[in-house]
Amino acid sequence: MKRLLFEIHRWGGIALALFMVLWFFSGLLIVFAEPPTPTRAQQLAHAETLTPETGWLSAGAAWDASTEQRKEFLRLRTPAKPAANGNASASGEKKSTPAVNGIVDAHLVRQGGEPLWLVEDGRGQHLALSALDGSLHATDAGQALKIAQVWAERDGARPVSYVETLDKPAILRNQDNLRPFHRIAIEDGAGSELLISAVTGEVVHASTRIQRGLYWAGNWVHLFRPLELAGASNDTRVEVLKWTAFVAVVASLTGLVVGWLRWRPGWFGKKTYSEGRVHPYRNVWFKLHFWGGLTGGVLALAWGLSGFLNNNPWQLFSPANPGKEELKRYAGGEDPSVAQSWRPTALVGAEADVVELAWRRLGDETVPLAYTRDGRRLPQASDGAGSRFGDASLLAAVHRLAGDVPVASQTLLQEYDNYYYLRHHRDVADRPLPVLRVELADAAGTHLYIDPQDGRLLAKQDRSRRVFRWLYSALHHWDFGWLYQRPLWDAWMVVWVLLGLVLSVSAVAIGWKRLLLTFRRRQQDVPDPAALSVADSTKLATESRAG
Repeated sequence: MKRLLFEIHRWGGIALALFMVLWFFSGLLIVFAEPPTPTRAQQLAHAETLTPETGWLSAGAAWDASTEQRKEFLRLRTPAKPAANGNASASGEKKSTPAVNGIVDAHLVRQGGEPLWLVEDGRGQHLALSALDGSLHATDAGQALKIAQVWAERDGARPVSYVETLDKPAILRNQDNLRPFHRIAIEDGAGSELLISAVTGEVVHASTRIQRGLYWAGNWVHLFRPLELAGASNDTRVEVLKWTAFVAVVASLTGLVVGWLRWRPGWFGKKTYSEGRVHPYRNVWFKLHFWGGLTGGVLALAWGLSGFLNNNPWQLFSPANPGKEELKRYAGGEDPSVAQSWRPTALVGAEADVVELAWRRLGDETVPLAYTRDGRRLPQASDGAGSRFGDASLLAAVHRLAGDVPVASQTLLQEYDNYYYLRHHRDVADRPLPVLRVELADAAGTHLYIDPQDGRLLAKQDRSRRVFRWLYSALHHWDFGWLYQRPLWDAWMVVWVLLGLVLSVSAVAIGWKRLLLTFRRRQQDVPDPAALSVADSTKLATESRAG
């Protein structure tokens, strides 16, 4: 049994050593890398002042005026289904126009000096509608330059220049509804770039040269993204990542057992190795690997196991976010007329530099809100609308989502808990407080986190997902308790990642030596035909043919 452990660790380590080096090195970069996706607070801070004017259209009026344009837009973006014989034109079939659903979300902003309603429909498609005439708006390169110039002015008024338009930039993930994207360079000496959606005009990526370098060498390598550039699908990449992590778990676990079996600290009178050594190794690489594994092996095992579980093998855990159908049930019904007809004119709190207006709804109740540059939310006066959602509306939304499941308890949280908390590089605009936590009396132990001001369902977690939080996020990111305070968290991560690098680099050196030794022995086992006698040569040839 002991021999089997050694062999599994030896050959599993040889197979995984380079991957482990890449994982630990890229993980070290991720610790210091800032995400290139702008936070909600950054987007508000760089936005144009809104200043609504008389005559601007409501979201409903703009939606109705753009009906035909939206249908054509969706028809062009929806792939045609092939006919049964693979030839749609030959079979006489026509491309069908996809159904157009109502508004799910609407925000009024100003981009390049033009007022726009940014809306999301029931299909999840994002659109920009002019608040002047209701036409479907597309952001061209010239308008993207104006948007970028406003962004740059907030950071010091640097010149901007158009670079190119990309359909699917490799650095963007899960943004297909906003493609294509205009790439704009900011001449600030740091190599800053913006990616601006041609569909909505939103800045979806903002980074410096160093940030992009850390992203490519960190997140991109860590998650095996180069496989997609080589032609592999996302599902294939995930499978490769998952099972590579599984082998890493096996190698780490067997390595820990082997290390403990080889460790003789001499306690309680037990014998040590010769010369008083606590391990049998004399080679420097073996020494580094032994001590690196003994001190950092548990963390390496935790990272490998949590990385394996992150890909949800065998669908052990529930989905991370509520689905579209659940969100529809939660919102309920059709958009109330007050939301569709609301025309913003005089703003409550206009002196606070309002940069965005939005209305939110639950059932037949609506709350219009103004967002300021510093991230505050100001309720707006409107007939038939309130300043926040009432308890009855929030509970009604919960019951629409939960069906017949009763509510066990509800708590208004003024501070973050272990499952709803602020991650590094994010801000309170992404995770607002206070938040209403509603616990359902269902078998799954579901908890809902709801923003009481705008009614958004911020998170849905059942017992399975809470277990996942500890098995993945806690073991992979160490984002809990007093440990999640910077710079303590940075020091913790750097120390253990560096130990992981020592462990993996020494594994590469040992594995390379092992492979060289193995191949050298095999070569020595094969006789040189030139040195054989005639009889020996004949015998060897006969044995080869017989084999």
